[in-house]
Amino acid sequence: MAQMGRPGLSVSQKEDMWRRWKLGESHSDIGRALGKQAASIHGSIRIHGGIAPLPRKRSSRALHWQEREEISRGIAAGCSLRSIAHSIGRAASTVSREIARNGGPQKYRANVADEAAWNRARRPKPCRLKVASRLRRAVAVKLRKNWSPEQISGWLKREYRDDDTMQISHETIYRTLYIQARGALKRELMAHLRTRRMMRRSKKSTTRGQPRGQIIDAISISERPAEVEDRAIPGHWEGDLISGSNNTHIATLVERQSRYTMLVKLNGKDTKTVVNALIKQVRRLPSELRLSMTWDRGTEMARHKDFSIATGFEVYFCDPQSPWQRGTNENTNRLLRQYFPKKTDLSPFSQADLNSVALQLNQRPRKTLGFASPAERFNECVALTG
Repeated sequence: MAQMGRPGLSVSQKEDMWRRWKLGESHSDIGRALGKQAASIHGSIRIHGGIAPLPRKRSSRALHWQEREEISRGIAAGCSLRSIAHSIGRAASTVSREIARNGGPQKYRANVADEAAWNRARRPKPCRLKVASRLRRAVAVKLRKNWSPEQISGWLKREYRDDDTMQISHETIYRTLYIQARGALKRELMAHLRTRRMMRRSKKSTTRGQPRGQIIDAISISERPAEVEDRAIPGHWEGDLISGSNNTHIATLVERQSRYTMLVKLNGKDTKTVVNALIKQVRRLPSELRLSMTWDRGTEMARHKDFSIATGFEVYFCDPQSPWQRGTNENTNRLLRQYFPKKTDLSPFSQADLNSVALQLNQRPRKTLGFASPAERFNECVALTG
């Protein structure tokens, strides 16, 4: 059967990925080393909250393969259960249950039984905060008050010093937040952490030597909240520049949920000009629809902090050479080339001209929207926030 989609990471690649992550390498660096896209590396690490899963190992009390092989040989030789158990130093009841759960004496095979036991042992231990509802509620309340996990853990030790059921380490709180598969604390609570990180990062992690241009304090797309990725909430945008001849440019902004497009006239590509033009344009939006902006690594957004302060947008930056991380904007820019072919001088177009082009694009029905138009969907979002 042919494999569908992109091939995943092998066991050895996963080991190498986690080793490099612990050493502080970026998603892009790891991807280049393993021959994978940075987005694939990000997804593999993100699902575990940036915390390498512990390697599986057998319990010292469980039967191992050599013992199962002895059981199989004993059955073939017609030995009694007691003699087989004596030969491997186990109780006769242990051998009896082992044979019974694996098809009986006629069907027992050491390799099959050993693999079945390994698969049955996958049952995860329940997360402490998932089981202890009273403790979970106490932790969630304090997180919403912007307490750090360490403060919560310390407070619980003082407040409930004689109650072991109300004790938990700060590391367990972090792990439960970052590893959402545990299903105990809601992802939204991560927004109350001071760093607002969406996963655990290595202490050795650094941006030194990475091709990040001249953008200071750039927040990586890997830190972007999950609701941006799944388009659940309106107000998250992607932005880029379209370039023409004679060093002319237009800024393009696309709202991820509705695909609503805004075009901004630019008189230059320097960061001061671009940021000021963007601020003027997006201030017309309701504040509820100014949540985040995802941009590439172009230095035109070097003054992203000024943009955030003036508009309320949180700006995230894609990994270098990773245009697919702004897929909605990239697709929109291709549509705009119908109006602005490559090598077109963009300077003659006024803001009114750009608004007219954006209007045409926004009134087109889109297949991805069930053939509704971006304008219809965006107006619904505006009405909800009004």
